[in-house]
Amino acid sequence: MLKINIIAMGDIKEKFYVDAINEYLKRLTRFANVKIIELNEHVPTSNSQKDIQIALKKDAVEIEKHLKGYTIALDINGKMLSSVELANKIDNLSLSTSEITFIIGASNGIAEDIKLKCNEKISFSKMTFPHQLMRVIFLEQLYRSFTIVKNIAYHK
Repeated sequence: MLKINIIAMGDIKEKFYVDAINEYLKRLTRFANVKIIELNEHVPTSNSQKDIQIALKKDAVEIEKHLKGYTIALDINGKMLSSVELANKIDNLSLSTSEITFIIGASNGIAEDIKLKCNEKISFSKMTFPHQLMRVIFLEQLYRSFTIVKNIAYHK
């Protein structure tokens, strides 16, 4: 069974996000072994670029410990895919690897050196979403991907 790791910065406090995440994780169990690796976000001491970069570098040290298999960063400047294209990507990757790791960055994004270590970057939108909501959106699209590939009525 395909193993999918989701490295996510920061924890989820709001119950409605937790409930949605748990629902999609439950649905995904029939298609893949999905594991969320929740890491503590390093918060910059100020909004200066220097402090933000320091925090991102600290995040990167933690993220790098968990990079396994084919790695994909969710990045606003990555390649935009349709749901069908994402489904085909995951399906094709499952033929050549047993493990895919996705990275959802913190509020300040993902350090450039981590992005460079990834096999690719994909974008869900040119808009910015809170990382808690992005986790829900990503899990929904992951579930949708499997239903597309397996031809299960869900995707319209």
